[in-house]
Amino acid sequence: MNVNELPKMNMDKAETGCCPKFNPEGWDGQEIVLENKKFVKVKTKSFMHIPLNMGKVYTKACAMIEKEDAFPKDYYLILSIDPSPWKGEHYFAVEKDVPGLEMTALSGRFITKVVEGPYKDAPKFMKEMEEYLKSKDMTAKKMYFFYTTCPRCIKHYGKNYMVIFAEV
Repeated sequence: MNVNELPKMNMDKAETGCCPKFNPEGWDGQEIVLENKKFVKVKTKSFMHIPLNMGKVYTKACAMIEKEDAFPKDYYLILSIDPSPWKGEHYFAVEKDVPGLEMTALSGRFITKVVEGPYKDAPKFMKEMEEYLKSKDMTAKKMYFFYTTCPRCIKHYGKNYMVIFAEV
């Protein structure tokens, strides 16, 4: 895979008018290299890792990104990490700077693992990723979650796929 390249997604398959149906093919067990990949960074408040204002923060960020036509055309990616039980950080992949939002860039080598199940199983999924990496003689510096589908669309599609991006 080339630097800053992600698996393609079918962006016209949004049966819900919201999230396209996620196809996990091509995402599991991949090595993805990011080099100064542009992201918008937003923060949410949490209580014991349960987000309190995610909908409001995401809606505002997405509207500003859409206004600037900064979303990538053939995929979407939002990487999330909880640096503490009280806050979350979310990184929206973009193609250009978005005025009024915090811009950042991510660089690193990432190994991916697709998991499916409820959000509450995130600690279990992280342990599975650690075991997967251990089998390849690797360890994670950080783990980000790509929540592929919003809660409303999960109900429609019947699957809650997440992709763990482990920085190695």
